Amino acid sequence: MSTQRIKLWDLPTRLFHWLLAVSVVAAVVTAKVGGNAMVWHGRIGLFIVGLVVFRLVWGLVGSTYARFSSFFPTPGSVAAYLRGQWRGLGHNPLGALSVFGLLAVIAFQAGTGLFANDDIAFRGPLFELAGKDLSDRLTGVHHWNVNVVFALIALHLAAI
Repeated sequence: MSTQRIKLWDLPTRLFHWLLAVSVVAAVVTAKVGGNAMVWHGRIGLFIVGLVVFRLVWGLVGSTYARFSSFFPTPGSVAAYLRGQWRGLGHNPLGALSVFGLLAVIAFQAGTGLFANDDIAFRGPLFELAGKDLSDRLTGVHHWNVNVVFALIALHLAAI
């Protein structure tokens, strides 16, 4: 019996994945440390914004299996997968939903961080565009949404 190996993750996608994983861990650690580490938290957040933008672009113009169109989940594909009838390469439909969910939640987390403040010394780079009141609300959302990020990462790791 002959099996053919197909590389589903190209180098840019692999680099994105592992850089994002390390960056999220670093962002959590610097947030927990606080104080002077918040400067690094902000820098890491900007790096995460760059990674997400890269992945969105790569999802449109990248290699075959990196393109979102190659694994975009449809109701029919999800139903077929749940019935055990899905046949395809790359992410299965539930894995694809996980990819899109994680990207969206991490992008939202990084986006709210751009406007956030800590009432002491840290202000996100777009704080002035939002003003103090909106920044405070977005900071609250940023603090709450990290729980959603943790939940999706836990699901991602459990699925592996």
